[in-house]
Amino acid sequence: MRRLPKTSANLDNAKVQGWAVIRRVVPYLWPRDQAWVKRRVVLALLVLLLSKVIAVGTPILYKQAVDALAPDGASAATVLGFGAVGLTLAYGFARLMTVGFQQLRDVVFTRVGQRALRQLALETFTHIHRLSMRYHITRKTGGLSRVIERGVKGVDFLLRFLLFSMGPLVLELLMISVILFFLFDIWYLAVVVLTIALYVWFTFKVTEWRVKIRKEMNDQDTDANQKAIDSLLNFETVKYFGAEKWEADRYDVAMAQYENAAIRTNYSLAFLNFGQSVLITGGLVAVMVMAAIGVQRGDLTVGDFVMVNAYMIQITMPLNFLGTVYREIRQALIDMGDMFDLLGQPAEVMDKPDAPALQVNGGRVTLDNVAFGYDAERPILKGIDLSVEPGQTVAIVGSSGSGKSTIGRLLFRFYDVNDGALLIDGQDVRNVTQDSLHAQIGVVPQDTVLFNDTVHYNIAYGRPSASEDEIVAAAKAAKIHDFIVSLPDGYATTVGERGLKLSGGEKQRVGIARTLLKNPPILLLDEATSALDTETEMEIQAELKAMGEGRTVITIAHRLSTIADADRIVVLENGVIVEEGKHDDLLAREGRYAHLWNRQSEEEPA
Repeated sequence: MRRLPKTSANLDNAKVQGWAVIRRVVPYLWPRDQAWVKRRVVLALLVLLLSKVIAVGTPILYKQAVDALAPDGASAATVLGFGAVGLTLAYGFARLMTVGFQQLRDVVFTRVGQRALRQLALETFTHIHRLSMRYHITRKTGGLSRVIERGVKGVDFLLRFLLFSMGPLVLELLMISVILFFLFDIWYLAVVVLTIALYVWFTFKVTEWRVKIRKEMNDQDTDANQKAIDSLLNFETVKYFGAEKWEADRYDVAMAQYENAAIRTNYSLAFLNFGQSVLITGGLVAVMVMAAIGVQRGDLTVGDFVMVNAYMIQITMPLNFLGTVYREIRQALIDMGDMFDLLGQPAEVMDKPDAPALQVNGGRVTLDNVAFGYDAERPILKGIDLSVEPGQTVAIVGSSGSGKSTIGRLLFRFYDVNDGALLIDGQDVRNVTQDSLHAQIGVVPQDTVLFNDTVHYNIAYGRPSASEDEIVAAAKAAKIHDFIVSLPDGYATTVGERGLKLSGGEKQRVGIARTLLKNPPILLLDEATSALDTETEMEIQAELKAMGEGRTVITIAHRLSTIADADRIVVLENGVIVEEGKHDDLLAREGRYAHLWNRQSEEEPA
């Protein structure tokens, strides 16, 4: 996600990427199937054009009012049909209309902008959930959240200011230049054009330099934020090791780097603002001196002098705004580029075109010569042949790194097999939709992670459409209902972030209730009780056994005592099946399983 600083060698490529980002935003402003969006965009532009025309004409009313107040100004007032007071009122009304039409433009466009933000945020959120397990294992949550946050804000800024500032600004400058040319002479226009050209050149050059510094500041901000969130998510671990000072120092180092970048950003901003002021003030003074000389010669009126001043101030305001807009647009393009890079991350596991839904007619799970490795140079599974019949409970055991948990991930299709096939009722999981596959498999992991919401929400997550009675029935079956109703807020009790307000056993029971509510035909127990104490484990084992009645159950186990009554036990070692059979038969063979069993028996306290 990190990008190289934009040096002179890759600046042209950065500009090309900037235009690519703009092209990606255009469909949100002009969608093919949303006529109302197009109407609002056109109406907003028309209202904007009207406000600019009024704004450019306003200084002329100001000039006429000043001339009408001059000793020889009666002729001007007579020609226009207004006195000085009437011209002043017209001037005030014109200023009011300029602001009014600008606000009307915002009212018309707001719905378009908010719709685009919502659509893009949803698209990004959905895409992140589509990304592979491999991506999410390596992601940095804090940095990812900042990329999304800044990207969406960048789109909001670009939609508003690219459409309503850059184009209208150029139009306003052209209109003022034409007025100066026809009402005065070409030298006024020359000074204005030279001032604008120097201002734009200076602003763009300095801003390009500042963008590199700002990008570095953003990177440091992202890094500091990621470290902070990572530390807070691991609050308990920090406490266990007394590492508060270590974490604070680590965060402070990141913030110190951000501080240095932020200081340089502010210094460069001060230089930019002062340079812009020098150029604008120089142009303003030059034109005002020319107008003053014209008044002294009698070629111009005092009203002309005032009008020139008004136009120069009117130019100054959008030019100052141009500097801000350009800086923010360049930054927005960087932020949006990071977000669109995220949207461009390919999903490693994808449904085939027109893939059918999985049809489960029993729940037979078959691994046919399955080979897989997270890294091509380090195979994990090496030709696994395994069949789990409908309604059967098969336990997969083995030492750490043998590949037992990998089988569960392949079953849920977090990854695709490198070779062979994984079948459910004869259907290759790669040929069916992921949604239908996930709907047919229930998982109770080693550590049930809960949302920072109510107990009710976490149980209902298994099937959001379930009725209240079904949710309560699932809680009762998981032996957690009595505990829930004893809480002050009952089912409305908030469990805390990742469920930290509940004990390990309570979280597991909520997880079991959630899976029971889902009511899947295939159940995967991934070391579901290994993180619990022996007494709690024995209680939950009984609930898990009841839960598996009538389902195809695959149990990935570390503690062998929990799977002794399985229909079949499969022993993995270095990615291959070395033994399989019932508990007593495997013990009698005195092979790998017996060795693991005896070692665990010796480790367990009497």
